[in-house]
Amino acid sequence: MYYHQMISEIIEEKREKLIALSDKIWDFSETKYEEFQSAEHLCRILEEEGFQVESEAGGIKTAFVGSYGTGAPVIAILGEYDALPNLSQKAGVASKEDIVKDGNGHGCGHNLLGTGSLAAAIAIRYYMKQYGLKGTVRYYGCPAEEGGGGKAFMAREGLFDDVDIAFTWHPFDENFAYNCKMLATCQVYYKFKGKSSHASFSPHLGRSALDAVELMNVGTNFLREHIIPDARLHYAITNAGGSAPNVVQAEAEVLYKIRAPKMHQVKEILSRIDDIARGAALMTGTELEIQFDAASADLIPNITLSTIMHNHFEKIGAAPYNKEELDFAKAMQSTFSEEAKKIIHNSGGKTISETVKPYSVETGFLAGSTDVGDISWLVPTGQIYVTTCAFATPFHSWQLVAQGKSSIAHKGMLLAGKVIAASAIEVMQNPELIQRAKEEHQKQLDGEVYSSLIPPESKPKSLKKF
Repeated sequence: MYYHQMISEIIEEKREKLIALSDKIWDFSETKYEEFQSAEHLCRILEEEGFQVESEAGGIKTAFVGSYGTGAPVIAILGEYDALPNLSQKAGVASKEDIVKDGNGHGCGHNLLGTGSLAAAIAIRYYMKQYGLKGTVRYYGCPAEEGGGGKAFMAREGLFDDVDIAFTWHPFDENFAYNCKMLATCQVYYKFKGKSSHASFSPHLGRSALDAVELMNVGTNFLREHIIPDARLHYAITNAGGSAPNVVQAEAEVLYKIRAPKMHQVKEILSRIDDIARGAALMTGTELEIQFDAASADLIPNITLSTIMHNHFEKIGAAPYNKEELDFAKAMQSTFSEEAKKIIHNSGGKTISETVKPYSVETGFLAGSTDVGDISWLVPTGQIYVTTCAFATPFHSWQLVAQGKSSIAHKGMLLAGKVIAASAIEVMQNPELIQRAKEEHQKQLDGEVYSSLIPPESKPKSLKKF
């Protein structure tokens, strides 16, 4: 396309600025709803680039929206910037080395995601001004994708009600336009309160909250056999009641994550888990508090938009890599598990993905979850995955964090910006494509209406609140 060169020139001109921003967000490594510095830096650059910025969008302190232009069509570019707990890791080294013990790290590449989407928004804004292209481009600063459901809360506040099309991307170990469904999910805390007592002198006077947590976990593990095969149950004991075995634990807490292909299935499974928790409280004579944390909807892909993104991805092409980058990727691969090494071997020894995978209109399925799902229920949403790390790198790992400042990561980030910008410009110039994407979206919904899994009274919660 004739505008590929212009988009590339704009993004390459901003290259050092964008890389510095991504690396700064990597340094901050702020977890869900605590991304204050990351949001501030993103907002500052949006303002420098001519966007009107609304901070604390939807009443969420670390959410924001940067807008340029007026009227229809309204194109949303989704950005993320949250990190994960307990993944602190030095950059650029192929060995496990914490920066801060038990600190945070960008184990899913959201420092790249947020900045790559920003690159796209900036390129679109310059093109609109240069050629008088009508419409509105919005960069949505979306916090707390990792277990916080930031986009779901933003959707609940109506921030996407007038959007026509949404685009986003995600760092990955391969290049492709996304055409897969993903699981709906929710997270819920179960807090048990009992009575402390001396575990030897007077255990009969105590009521163990930890026993309640353990009984609940046993019950849910038996439940696994009796739920649909595509569902997933995960839990983490977030409070074991203390470290003294001679004290009956008066408080204990477990966090559950439930996943299933459809939102109504999540609700059904959650109801059964609630009953198991109540049973555990009855068995142990403890009190139970059930506290909702976050949720996201299942993802609805859009073939019209993913086809457009694939076509631009192929024309722009995957990033090339030099010997130094290939050597670093090989060093990282040497630290992978034997299972990951088998994947590498079966791929013919692939070091970094250097091609764009063929596109298939057959919708696939991935057993993960994302709050992009909530947006995909409201508006047609296109997404690409772009190589930013060595092939077969496990996500949510120290190895992914270690590669987050690499030139491999930076190349993928800027490439994502170019593909998103080209795709957005094409649909803005061709209203019939927007209409086609909307018609497909309605067909995909098949009469279902979006109903958030988030209870009306629930508020966004950071990790520090528990």
